[in-house]
Amino acid sequence: MTQQSPALARKIAQTIAIEIGAQDAQVHAAVALLDEGATVPFIARYRKEVTGGLDDTQLRNLEARLSYLREMEDRRAAILSSISEQGKLTDELRAEIDAADSKSRLEDLYLPYKQKRRTRAQIAREAGLEPLADGLLTDPSQVPEEFAASFVDADKGVADAKAALEGARAILIERWSEDAALLGELRGWLEGNGLIRAKVVEGKEIAGEKFRDYFDHTESLAKIPSHRLLALFRGRREEFLQLDLDPGADAEAGNLYAEGRIALHAGIAERGRAADAWLRNACRLAWRARIHMHLLLDLFNQAREKAEAEAINVFGDNLQDLMLAAPAGPKAVLGLDPGLRTGVKVAVVDATGKLVATDTIYPHEPRKQWDQSLASLKKLCIAHGVQLIAIGNGTASRETDKLAGDLLKLVPELKTQKIVVSEAGASVYSASELAAKEFPGLDVSIRGAVSIARRLQDPLAELVKIEPKAIGVGQYQHDVDQYRLARALDARVEDCVNAVGVDVNTASGALLARVSGLSASVAENIVVYRDEHGAFASRKALLKVPRLGDKTFEQCAGFLRIVDGSQPLDASSVHPEAYPVVERILAAGGGKQVKQVIGDIAFLRSLKAEQFTDDTFGLPTVRDILKELEKPGRDPRPEFKAATFAEGIEDIKDLRPGMVLEGVVSNVAAFGAFVDIGVHQDGLVHISALSDTFVKDPREVVKAGDIVKVKVLEVDVARKRIALTRRMGDEPGQSTSRAPGGERDARRDASRGDDRGRANTQPRAPQQKTQAAPFNSAMADALKGLKRG
Repeated sequence: MTQQSPALARKIAQTIAIEIGAQDAQVHAAVALLDEGATVPFIARYRKEVTGGLDDTQLRNLEARLSYLREMEDRRAAILSSISEQGKLTDELRAEIDAADSKSRLEDLYLPYKQKRRTRAQIAREAGLEPLADGLLTDPSQVPEEFAASFVDADKGVADAKAALEGARAILIERWSEDAALLGELRGWLEGNGLIRAKVVEGKEIAGEKFRDYFDHTESLAKIPSHRLLALFRGRREEFLQLDLDPGADAEAGNLYAEGRIALHAGIAERGRAADAWLRNACRLAWRARIHMHLLLDLFNQAREKAEAEAINVFGDNLQDLMLAAPAGPKAVLGLDPGLRTGVKVAVVDATGKLVATDTIYPHEPRKQWDQSLASLKKLCIAHGVQLIAIGNGTASRETDKLAGDLLKLVPELKTQKIVVSEAGASVYSASELAAKEFPGLDVSIRGAVSIARRLQDPLAELVKIEPKAIGVGQYQHDVDQYRLARALDARVEDCVNAVGVDVNTASGALLARVSGLSASVAENIVVYRDEHGAFASRKALLKVPRLGDKTFEQCAGFLRIVDGSQPLDASSVHPEAYPVVERILAAGGGKQVKQVIGDIAFLRSLKAEQFTDDTFGLPTVRDILKELEKPGRDPRPEFKAATFAEGIEDIKDLRPGMVLEGVVSNVAAFGAFVDIGVHQDGLVHISALSDTFVKDPREVVKAGDIVKVKVLEVDVARKRIALTRRMGDEPGQSTSRAPGGERDARRDASRGDDRGRANTQPRAPQQKTQAAPFNSAMADALKGLKRG
């Protein structure tokens, strides 16, 4: 990216400030910090005075828009340079390019000057036919065939008058198709009034059955939900659907209206003159053969980008909810990775997450070693004081849950609890380089059980070891731009890790690498140094780690925790640079020690933050410090709870409409929430059934990991689909909202990330056929004013 001028930087800052609801100065300050290498978590928490208190959401939006606008400015400069080199850059054109506020507008303006292969229009110009086109446009009273006869020249490839007129028409069509003002007008009109129309590809009705609800589907492009649009695009990509963009409910009227706008823009009027019909036909071909298709592709691309952004955001929200799920904490856990023929893989981790025992048992078909399996598990539980049993939710999960239930009866003195946990991504981790390094001598299949056990202790610490995309809580994650998806998810993971904070003496390299300012290599250096020299006694000791310099320390120190170290504040989120503020607070307490002040709510709340500000640390930071001292190192995650699946309900065949069950929200999409009720198939609570009140966004009422009570409305065993509701007044058999077949792929996408491949159970959402407002005029109406003239 090129270095941009101060004036340009101000322009970008002003644009972003308006978009995120901030002042120009706040944006300038944040941009400066980002350019210096500061991370969003660091800026949001420790540079509030500098940015005027911009929060992490504003800063993430700022960061994304900054990248887009800088790219656009680079493109603007490249376009200006290209046109200037051609000797065609006028003051008026420069002004238009400078005023362009989107990439689409820039490309519209550049279109006539863009280097392209020789077109029919260029060949016609070379043959000297531009005066013919301009002559007929300027004086339509001329008879086209007679006027064209004077341009016939066999040496130039113009054989007769007909060929001359075809060349002239090609010139006009290209001219209108590259007119930025006209394209902008028609794009805006088509974007607001266009209807996306889907039809099945002939002969693909059976093969494309999952898209059957889209075999004859029409919907407003401006209003279609993102997940439905992505379903249509997937159907087209898989060659089951054909997509078009009709210019309104009455396509022919819309086409005539567009042709009329072209004519009006070109100054063409229908007055019965000799060339009027020829010119009107040129307008018709310009729209139907060129401009409509150009705008269709452009608007489809824009709509896809918007839909992808929404899908990525949904994935990010779900990922964040999973990562910030309640941790069970430092308790010994028995992890069970269920399986039938291959057996149930067993791993025991102690309270620190250290692997202490492994086994493989075969309680299910075909071996049915139930009693032997119970004996083995009982021995492990007693030997290691197991407090929790984590059961993966894949194949044979409910059968294994029943086994765990019998186990609890054998060891009542341990007061052990059993919890079914999501095993999404467990096998991805098992086969990863990180897992191989962590457990070099351990069988790959057992590593999954370790991951299942650890993610119950601390979901965040374990899930960071898995590529975010593999966790599989998104919709259409495989259809969106993978680079954008990876960047967005990495940002979410970074925000989650830094919101919680990391114990530097116990964290893995994978977790440390997500801390503000730490790269994977520096994180690994921390682990190596810790292994060689023992636990860090203070944050300052981190400066001894190779390649961890002052700048990196500034970024990471506040997010790293050292429990029971030499400095009590090192266990808090108070940044070392702000320790002098704490010293002033201690002085105000008559020389108290840090340990005396920590947790002394009465004393801390008696202080006025204004007493302790200075030129570096203002009210926001001092207030944060006082709040942190009340309860240092507080965990923002909720209290740990577990859902209880109904006894005897272990398979989709066990379900009956009307049953009320407890489950765990496994995924939230734009059209509803998927709930694990313990039958290996997630059910869907459609957005319309999430609450008795209107819900615009499902995440307003539920999020991944929530424990919810649901009622079964419909069960389709053959297609493995379950319709659920949170409205206890709903009755089975009532008309329920169902989602088109293409939407059902949203859950299938998530399943691809879930290595157990849990079946899609997505009911269908209502099929909408939104009609655009009728057009006020067709081509003739657009010409009325000129006729009267």
